[in-house]
Amino acid sequence: MNDVARSALCERLLPQAIEAAARTYSPYSRFPVGAALLTHDGQVVLGCNVENGSYGLTNCAERSALFAAISQGHAPRSFKALLVFAPQVPVISPCGACRQVISELMEADCPVICCGSDPGSTRLWRVDELLPGAFAL
Repeated sequence: MNDVARSALCERLLPQAIEAAARTYSPYSRFPVGAALLTHDGQVVLGCNVENGSYGLTNCAERSALFAAISQGHAPRSFKALLVFAPQVPVISPCGACRQVISELMEADCPVICCGSDPGSTRLWRVDELLPGAFAL
């Protein structure tokens, strides 16, 4: 992805991921994360982290956005891009569980843009770079 395309995606998705991060339910970690998922038809589906006292039941922003999109009728592997934002770190990185879900529900060449409080630290991955050797059926 060239810098112009990356910049255009960030301009479109970052404000929405910031909005999603403001909706988080994170009373335990106090670590808000928002995600904006671009669908094949140009819609943007938001997700935020939702925690639970039983940490294993917590859901990350990335998975929340992907699960919401699928529940709204978007087909798996039809997404165009995902942007993840966390305001409390210079740049965020998806956890292992999110990497596995992303690798199953998004195409290998889709961009995953990760950013945080330092705009110069934005990180861009392709899905297939996030989890080499991902479990697949």
